Amino acid sequence: MKMLRSLRRFDQSEVAQQRMKIISFYQAYGERATIEAFGTDRRVISRWMRRLGNSGGQLSSLAPLTTRPHTTRTPVTDQRIIDFIAGEREAHPGVGKEKLKPDLDIHCARLGIPSVSVSTIGNIIRRHHFFFQKQGKCYHDPNSKWAQNKVERKKRLRIRYSPHPEGDGHILSDTVERITDGVKDYFMSAIDARMKFALTLNYRRITSTNMKDFYYRFKSVYPGDIRVWQSDNGSENLGVFDKQLEDDGIPHLFIYPRCPKIDTFIERYNRTLQEEFIDYNLDTIHDKSVFNQKLSEWNIYYNTKRRHHSLELKSPLGYFVEKGGMSHKSLTYTSPCKGSPFLL
Repeated sequence: MKMLRSLRRFDQSEVAQQRMKIISFYQAYGERATIEAFGTDRRVISRWMRRLGNSGGQLSSLAPLTTRPHTTRTPVTDQRIIDFIAGEREAHPGVGKEKLKPDLDIHCARLGIPSVSVSTIGNIIRRHHFFFQKQGKCYHDPNSKWAQNKVERKKRLRIRYSPHPEGDGHILSDTVERITDGVKDYFMSAIDARMKFALTLNYRRITSTNMKDFYYRFKSVYPGDIRVWQSDNGSENLGVFDKQLEDDGIPHLFIYPRCPKIDTFIERYNRTLQEEFIDYNLDTIHDKSVFNQKLSEWNIYYNTKRRHHSLELKSPLGYFVEKGGMSHKSLTYTSPCKGSPFLL
């Protein structure tokens, strides 16, 4: 383990690698050639070789040593200033260094002592641990539980541009909120960026559990294999849904905030959904049994009959059949059976 740590440290240090290269060159060609090639004489190389020998041949010993002084300066601050900052922070835990500065100047003027800068106030707060929050998040305390958990958060995979996949399986999803007569409805949708196969379901709440349910339903009717799932940064795309994608081995790509152009395909689909279905069926939107039945029929129409210019005026499933992905017999069967994901 010591050897592995030494090799890892050596690999991370460009200086150590250069020194080892110079030592090897010196042993092969002598001092004169080494001075001409690297400008390093025998005394410096001997010092490096001595460090290498004293460490038992550990290559990491060639890495530069720390330049931190053995004796460092200790900040000297008037105790009355420290007591004032401590009292203000304890009485008002959320007050920051910039807001403390004017009151501290007044306090120091009354005592006839010089005040300190804003950065010094911040250093005093951090050095003496003047963090008195009893609950919630403490954003400025590096030792707080919130700050430590922040480091452990999963890093999101980001996509910079709208996808242009050559094959199927790149899925984009989005959730649209619709308020009708003061009642909220949420439409979760997903579409294949290449094949344009899409599904929309109506939910009463926007949660990661519902998003996971929608994912299962989309997966059960999608004719191909899901390779990538792309979404925005909404809370419904995290939690149990994100965990399910991870368990299924499907990369979850997030767009950058306030960049809807990256979600071009699903945004255009949302407009089609709004103009061609929702606006024409507002009279039944509160009767869920009727509305969801119509939504099921529209999903079938969109995927089996509606033609797309990007697919050379073919329907998504017609395009998929032409590619040899499924037979015409499966295409002609469009009646949703009991328990179908189209029936929510």
